Amino acid sequence: MPTPAVTNGALLQCSFGVAPSSLIVLPENRVSAVNMPAATIEDNKPLLNILPFGMCMSESNPEVVALTAAAMGVFTPAPCIPVTTEPWAPGTPTVTIAGIPAVDTNCKLMCEWGGIIGIVTPSQMTVTVP
Repeated sequence: MPTPAVTNGALLQCSFGVAPSSLIVLPENRVSAVNMPAATIEDNKPLLNILPFGMCMSESNPEVVALTAAAMGVFTPAPCIPVTTEPWAPGTPTVTIAGIPAVDTNCKLMCEWGGIIGIVTPSQMTVTVP
């Protein structure tokens, strides 16, 4: 079954973040789906493509650990700045943009603090990836 293509403005959620975020896809590849830049697995850069998710609830995040220690052991979340070093997975090997697999709604992105970033809405619901 085809899955929706992911484009600029897609709504993302991290499993340890308290708020959703938006995917930013720069128009550098000049490939669009319904007039929006389409995402590739390499659109994974923190603060460039992946924006913060409000506050982080991961006990693996060093900032959460430090804030919790400063609060005498009372769990204290920290700003959820994603740390993503690997590409989106698995990508769509049959659909490429400039030779790079496209992102569909089945793709996930891992944060170094243990969070799994997924796509809530792909931004353009009318475009599908075969």
